[in-house]
Amino acid sequence: MIVPHIGIIMDGNGRWAKKRGQSRTQGHLEGLKAAKRIVKAASDFGVSYLTLYTFSTENWKRTSEEVSFIFGLLKQYLRREIDFYMENKIRIRHTGSRDMLDADVLQELDEAIRETMDFKGMQVILALNYGGRDEILRAIKKMIASDGFDKEKMTEQMLGCYMDNPDIPDPDLIIRTAGEFRTSNFLLWEGAYAEYFISGKFWPDWDRNDLEEAILAFGERERRFGAVT
Repeated sequence: MIVPHIGIIMDGNGRWAKKRGQSRTQGHLEGLKAAKRIVKAASDFGVSYLTLYTFSTENWKRTSEEVSFIFGLLKQYLRREIDFYMENKIRIRHTGSRDMLDADVLQELDEAIRETMDFKGMQVILALNYGGRDEILRAIKKMIASDGFDKEKMTEQMLGCYMDNPDIPDPDLIIRTAGEFRTSNFLLWEGAYAEYFISGKFWPDWDRNDLEEAILAFGERERRFGAVT
């Protein structure tokens, strides 16, 4: 079973660490290791697009120490894993607002995007400083500011063209770890008809077998998109 586009809400790093009497930063470090395992597994399973909820627009509410650590990890990941991307022909992309992101973070992100833009393997979309409502709002503003905009002719398809990555197909499957049952502002527009898979395991514990289980469960779903079969 091949799932073209999978989105993952990588939840539970902090709770994983707390359960073990460790710091939240250690949880984020282990979560990063899990992300690399799942990226490799998804590529092996023939996934074309993998969107990872890396940092939300709401995550700025966390302590400055935790936010700084997360972005430090991200910069290291983007810089140190270039050989991994090249070996697996993985293309890095971004969804989210560039506002509030430090210049050094943007530099690492842009460099990874530039160096992998010609790769033909799986595309990994980092949802960084991302919120579904924010993306929709930014899309509306871009559409209104476009030449020849006519509100009377506005359609869903037209607005979709102004989303962050309009060429990427909507997610087929959205996975949420750590047993939570909410969307958390993730891919609200694109995920309207995605199937959801909720895992009780914390994100740092995830491995290839967990991803395979989610894909197999997806294969048993009947996708009707509002119609009757």
